[in-house]
Amino acid sequence: MPRLREVVSLALIAAVVLGGASVASHYHEQRLAQRMAAAQPGDIVMFSTTECPYCAKARVWLDEHRVNFTECNLSVSQACRQAFERLGGRGVPTFVVQGQVRSGFDPAWIAGALGR
Repeated sequence: MPRLREVVSLALIAAVVLGGASVASHYHEQRLAQRMAAAQPGDIVMFSTTECPYCAKARVWLDEHRVNFTECNLSVSQACRQAFERLGGRGVPTFVVQGQVRSGFDPAWIAGALGR
């Protein structure tokens, strides 16, 4: 019986820790989204392609959190492709946030870049 009690105690501790981590992650994500929601039209530009799964995930996250952004799809716009090449872009998604460029989707970086 003492062994069962130890296992149950450990399971409860693990559940509390994991639950706390989940709550903290959700809270952090919401804070980032609030900071990003202040973006004005043109502040955030995402260069993407139609077939990019990472672009799709970024688009969903930004839409779900009601972040104002402009998408420039290289698959459908030659002007977007040329602008991307001028930036020296090497992969998508690439974000331009108030003139700062970064490849990959990183909400914390975007929120920070908006504050600079």
